[in-house]
Amino acid sequence: MPAKRWWSRKVIWLLLALVLAGGGAGWYWLARNNQPVSLATAAVTEGEMLEAISATGTVEPEEVVDVGAQVAGQILSFGQDAEGKPIDYGSVVHRGTVLARIDDSLYAADADRAQAQLLASQAGQRRAVADLEQLKAKLRQSERDWRRARKLGPSEALAQSAYDAYQSAFETAQANLAVGQAAILQAKAEVAQAEAQLVRAKRSLSYCTITSPVEGVIIDRRVNIGQTVVASLNAPSLFLIAKDLKRMQVWVAVNEADIGKIRVDQPVSFTVDAFPGVTFTGQVGKVRLNASMTQNVVTYTVEIITDNSAGRLLPYLSANVQFEVRRFKDVLLVPSTALRWQPPATLPVTGQKAKAPSPAKAKEAAPARAGMATGDASAGSPTRGVVWVPTGQGVRPVRVAVLASDASQTAVRSQELTSEMRVVVGMAGPQRRSNGGGNPFAPKFPGRSSSRQQR
Repeated sequence: MPAKRWWSRKVIWLLLALVLAGGGAGWYWLARNNQPVSLATAAVTEGEMLEAISATGTVEPEEVVDVGAQVAGQILSFGQDAEGKPIDYGSVVHRGTVLARIDDSLYAADADRAQAQLLASQAGQRRAVADLEQLKAKLRQSERDWRRARKLGPSEALAQSAYDAYQSAFETAQANLAVGQAAILQAKAEVAQAEAQLVRAKRSLSYCTITSPVEGVIIDRRVNIGQTVVASLNAPSLFLIAKDLKRMQVWVAVNEADIGKIRVDQPVSFTVDAFPGVTFTGQVGKVRLNASMTQNVVTYTVEIITDNSAGRLLPYLSANVQFEVRRFKDVLLVPSTALRWQPPATLPVTGQKAKAPSPAKAKEAAPARAGMATGDASAGSPTRGVVWVPTGQGVRPVRVAVLASDASQTAVRSQELTSEMRVVVGMAGPQRRSNGGGNPFAPKFPGRSSSRQQR
C-alpha cells in the first residue's frame, strides 16, 4: 500500500507540472503575439496642390542668325566688336559690324578684269557709232549719184555699166547702214554684259568682308584665323548670332499622351542645374505640329517664352519643366504613403471597410494612379482611394477622392476627413505574423522562420 500511494503522488505531481508548463507556454505565446500594435501616423493638412506635367527641354535663344560665307578663301583677320576687341564668343555686335575678312586677292583681280572688259566694250560701242556715221555719209553720197544716174539713164552721156555701178553702190550703202545699226546694238549688249560681270565681280569681292546682318551677341565662332573656308552648295557657317538674349525660349519634348493638356499661354515653371533652388517662369508660346518619333515614342516640341532681362539664363542649358495643368487651393493634403497602406489581418477594423474595385476597374484606375504618383494626373474624374484613421486599438477606413499628387503628398476630398485628423502611414511597433495570428501549427515557409528558430 505505501508503494502504491507513493506512485499515485508521483503521477499527480507530474501531471500538475505538465499543466503548469503548458499554461506558462500558452501564456507566453499569447503575450508574445498580442502585444499592442503601434501605428505610425501623419497629420492631415490643408493647403495648395499643383497638378502638372513634367518634361525636359533646352533653353534656346528666341531668334538666331547663322552667318556664313558665300565665297571661298582663307580667313585673314577678325573684325572688332562694340568695345573695340576682336570678334569672339560673347562679343556684342551691331548691324554692319565687320566680323571677319577673307583673302580677296583673286576676287580683286576678277573685279579689275571685269572693269577692263567694260572699258573695252564701251570703246567698241563708240567705234560702232563712228562707223555708223561713216556708213550714213556713204549712203547719202551713193543716193545722190544714183539720183543723177536715173535722170540721165543709159545713154551716150552715161554708159550702161556706169549706170549699174551707181545703182549697186546705193543698194550696198543701204545694206551697210543696216549692218552698222546692228553693230551698235551688239556693242550696247557687250557693254551691258561687261557691266553685269563687273557688278558680279565687285559683289564677290565684297563678300570677302563678312559683316553682321543684325544686332546681337556672338554665341558661336566656328572659324579661326588662317582657316580656309570653301563655299559649295551650302554656305559654310562662320558665326552664330543671337538677336536678343533678354527673351529666351525653352524647347520641350512633350509626350503625345500629354500634348492634349498643353495650350497657348499656359503657365510654366522650370529649373536649370546651373542655378539650384531658383525657379524660372514662362508661358507656352507655340506647339509645333511636326511630331518626331524616337523608339516608337511620339513627341511634340513645345516652345516656352520666358523673360531673361537679368541675363541669368544661358543658351542651351537643360531645363526641368513643369506645365501647370490645374491648381487646387484649400484642399486636404495627406502623405501619399497613407493611400498605399493596408492594415494587417490581425488589426481590428471598425466601420465598414471599403470594397475593393473589380479587376476591370482596377486595371482602368491603375494608369491614373500611376500618373498621379508622378504629378501627371489626368483632368478627368477623381480617382477613389481609402485612408485609415486610428480609432481605439484599431483603425477605420475613410473613403477619399484623389485629386492630384506629387512625389510626397496627395490632394484628396472627403466629407469624413478634416485637417485636424491623423491618418496611418505605417506600423511603428511589432506586428503579428502573417501566418494567421502566430498559430504554432501553421506551416513555416523558407526565409520566414521565427526569431526563436533563427536563434
